[in-house]
Amino acid sequence: MTALLVCCGLATLDVVQVVDRLPAADEKIVARSLDVTFGGPAANAAATAAALGVRTVLVTALGTGPVADLVRTGLAAAGVEVVDLLDGPGTPAVSTVLVTQGTGERAVVSVNAVGVRDLTGPAGRLDVLVGATTLLVDGHHLGAAEVLAADAAGRGIPVLLDGGSWKPGLDGLLAHVDHAVLSADFRLPDGTHDLLDRVADLGPRLVAQSAGAGPVRVRTVDADGRRASAVLHPPVVPAAEVVDTLGAGDVLHGATAASLAAGHDVLTALADGIARASESVRHPGALGWVP
Repeated sequence: MTALLVCCGLATLDVVQVVDRLPAADEKIVARSLDVTFGGPAANAAATAAALGVRTVLVTALGTGPVADLVRTGLAAAGVEVVDLLDGPGTPAVSTVLVTQGTGERAVVSVNAVGVRDLTGPAGRLDVLVGATTLLVDGHHLGAAEVLAADAAGRGIPVLLDGGSWKPGLDGLLAHVDHAVLSADFRLPDGTHDLLDRVADLGPRLVAQSAGAGPVRVRTVDADGRRASAVLHPPVVPAAEVVDTLGAGDVLHGATAASLAAGHDVLTALADGIARASESVRHPGALGWVP
């Protein structure tokens, strides 16, 4: 089996500045450094998988223009093939990212995919899943993601959700998702905190939720509907060694998807992703861990 990962979701242009601390209201501060690169959960996951040697295709919305060209060039340099849902002028979102020196914590401001038109139609005309061994979706460009996820389910291709946050309509996508890996901040619209079973009720056979540097809680559902729980512990990274947490969650999802695409079972794949994410925080940038 030749591994092929297809990712569908958000790509952005990230303007990343490292600061000693976040500015207060009406305050100006001087950054230690500046980096301009592509970002977004699906894009970072795709680049992670490509760095791990898995052929990866990213279905996203870039359009044409200088910002789109910067993102497209960066993704190509990272080894990611791009399928653009926009066939004319457009621009990816620009994310402003502040990374705090000393703690590695990050603050992000972005419009994400807000304002991008419904892309259901273009996704339905793309035969990008031929030969795919896993599909990753991040919940952005939801119309396109749902079309591809339904197609993947029909082909027997496992579908992995990067659940960063709840988005209106996500329940429709979850009906086609096999494995949902949620962030620590993920909440259902009613504010439910202990949500593994609630999300499993919507379709996935495995639901996991990360907790930063803490244990990852897992709920599995077998073919007979029986549920089981597990806890996966990430490697301990001393606080003094944490350089940058930006993109750690994307590394988790990308490495998990790469392992799934290579044919590993989901718990093995998730453990691989957790280990890669833990290593990534020791280095600057989402892909700083790559040898």
